[in-house]
Amino acid sequence: MTAETTAFRTQVRQWLEDNCPPSMRTPMPEGEYPWGGRDPEFPNPDTKLWLERMAARGWTAPMWPKAYGGAGLSPEQARVLDEELTRINARPPLFSFGYWMLGPVLLEFGTEEQKRRFLPPIARGEIRWCQGYSEPGAGSDLASLKTRASREGDDFVINGSKIWTSEADKSDWIFCLVRTDFEAPKHRGISFLLFDLASPGVEVQPIKLISGASNFCQTFLDNVRVPVGNLVGQLNGGWEIAKRLLQYERQNVAAAGFGADFSRNLWDLAAAYSPHPEGRIEADLRARIADQVMHSEAIQCLVARMEAETSGQSASVLASVLKIAAAKTNQQRGELAIEAMGGAGLGWSGEHFASHEVNEVKAWLRGKGNSIEGGTSEINLNIIAKRVLGLPDPA
Repeated sequence: MTAETTAFRTQVRQWLEDNCPPSMRTPMPEGEYPWGGRDPEFPNPDTKLWLERMAARGWTAPMWPKAYGGAGLSPEQARVLDEELTRINARPPLFSFGYWMLGPVLLEFGTEEQKRRFLPPIARGEIRWCQGYSEPGAGSDLASLKTRASREGDDFVINGSKIWTSEADKSDWIFCLVRTDFEAPKHRGISFLLFDLASPGVEVQPIKLISGASNFCQTFLDNVRVPVGNLVGQLNGGWEIAKRLLQYERQNVAAAGFGADFSRNLWDLAAAYSPHPEGRIEADLRARIADQVMHSEAIQCLVARMEAETSGQSASVLASVLKIAAAKTNQQRGELAIEAMGGAGLGWSGEHFASHEVNEVKAWLRGKGNSIEGGTSEINLNIIAKRVLGLPDPA
């Protein structure tokens, strides 16, 4: 470690000690995730304070250029910042699809005007974004999407619908794939547009999931007018942007554990529900928990490796490897928790089941979607075969 890095660590450590509120050094409770937006809700005032302080330093997007709301940190400095935040168990100051997915794409494909218009509000948490990719008839075969955008003067006019648009009912803007050339091969007639969900003609309907949550929505678009200036990249060149964004999505959702809201670690859970008075865990279950924990640690090492290799640049196709591994590990964790809890693992609601038991069951059910969202495991296996292993197409 260089003297410069050591000095930077000292500065970061002191600033965090002076500026990170004590309540922001505790586990994140449900309902306090700082998604930001035009009309954000902050049940804990310290959440807003923490976001404002970190955004003022550009540390919500540490490696973005200062001109776009970031701090312009080097990869090494960004790792130091992350390590110091972890050291004090600091909560993330911002949860944002805009930062995780759209921002990197704008840095690579956006015009200078688009970068200056959209990136600083993303870094400050002022606009909440959602993703408009999948459609009722276009899931794994995303390029078969039918939502149309026709040019009329200085606007595109959009008609169609999107599904599984996470958090659309709470979001302000959407980054959306639309078909702009209806004669070209399906991969070559797609464009990437940004638009305000408050635009006339947008209707968002939440979708209830088996876990009881409603973070997924269907979004209907009826003659929605979008300025031509909101086109990112080239007209009909949206498929390349779409693929790049999916790499960032897979990398980030996997690194974050798919947002799983597990109440306790597996060791404590298994011991608490053990049939033995002293809390002893049966050998077979103990071995499988150890295997799952090791896989989880290995995934975190893979995340760190990928972050070091990309250094804030384009996401790697290895994101597909990470996504498959993380989905499988997360689902195994849920299965082991339900098994360890025995009869309590059947809890859904009611006074007979504790809140943490219900949370575990809901997390287990929610995990069933991990091998679908962000591209199915089958699609990601194909990507690995072709782009990582270089295998030929089957005859």
